[in-house]
Amino acid sequence: MSDLHLLHAGLAPIGVAFADERLQTASLDHSVWFHEAAALDDWLLYRVESPHAGHALALGRGDLFTRDGTIVASTAQQGLIRILDTPRRDTL
Repeated sequence: MSDLHLLHAGLAPIGVAFADERLQTASLDHSVWFHEAAALDDWLLYRVESPHAGHALALGRGDLFTRDGTIVASTAQQGLIRILDTPRRDTL
């Protein structure tokens, strides 16, 4: 599991794709809370949403469910999202 999906959910309201080369993101904080034990070799559903994205910030929330609908974990992340005027140039 990755926290990438939580920030990705915050891009939809502002109409930007994660692959956009003008996009700059940074995780400010993230948390996960485990509620129940789950068999990790079985199907799990990860539902994510972004209740707010604006002013260069995005909030993502997620819930992880087992096949029978039991919620086993919850997640949250706040991230910085900036759209640069020119595409970023990744350098080493």
